[in-house]
Amino acid sequence: MASKQKITAVLSLLNAATVWGLIWYPYRALNHAGVSGESATFLTYSIALLIGLLLSGPIWRELRVAGWWGVALTLAAGWTNLGYVLAMLDGEVMRVLLLFYLAPLWTVLLAHLLLGERLSRYGYAIIVLSLGGAAVMLWKPGLGMPLPQNRAEWIGLSAGMGFAMTNVLVRRLQHLSVNFKSASIWFGTALLTGLALLYHGGLAAQMPAIAMNEWWLLLLVGLVLCVTSLSMQYGLGLLPANQSILLFMFELVVAAVSSYFLAGEQMGVREMLGAVLIVMASLLSGKVQS
Repeated sequence: MASKQKITAVLSLLNAATVWGLIWYPYRALNHAGVSGESATFLTYSIALLIGLLLSGPIWRELRVAGWWGVALTLAAGWTNLGYVLAMLDGEVMRVLLLFYLAPLWTVLLAHLLLGERLSRYGYAIIVLSLGGAAVMLWKPGLGMPLPQNRAEWIGLSAGMGFAMTNVLVRRLQHLSVNFKSASIWFGTALLTGLALLYHGGLAAQMPAIAMNEWWLLLLVGLVLCVTSLSMQYGLGLLPANQSILLFMFELVVAAVSSYFLAGEQMGVREMLGAVLIVMASLLSGKVQS
């Protein structure tokens, strides 16, 4: 890969990590204003989809080429984004993110199964460190197995699995354009969220009550998501899946700072120790050969 192209790919993923480390805050603000997480997710990703389609050209021609791998990408990315928002609304930002960033564990396994990336000694070390970090962070005497403690943490964990699958599938679909893969992600998120809203109800009742300030915030978030997704897909398409996960770890730094200043959240000793082990696993992921 040309040096300039690689630098651009790295910067693209760092930009995406920064946005994702901050995006929880506007969703919480919208939730406090009466726009539920599902409604806000549906509206922002629908806005991103509409803006993206206006910029993307005739991407429908790639549908046949994408096949079932494209369907898998749509569903995996859809749950990643919806799960991320729901978990961030109800859980502690850093605990949810640390569970989300067990993604290196799932990425190592999925990259081996779907991409043929070799599971070396680094891969096994990633598995041990990731599971060790999760166990330290989640262990509470008297509660049995070290598992997520509430609904938000379970959702964060499953969203991390979806993120790992998305990461691997983007590499698997390198022959498709960045625009098509981004549109698949926006559409998948809007689709799954729309189905959830139909099941739970609420959007129709909320729409008339959304104030103009909230609409402007929804529009801004949708625009940011559109630009960030295009940037992220560019970087993911050029870098190995395990190296991409390493760069996304910058999100933890951004989230730690933003959750402290914006939400007053602090991590305890166990959370910090678990975080160190999970970050070490992610650092090792950059050494896994593609």
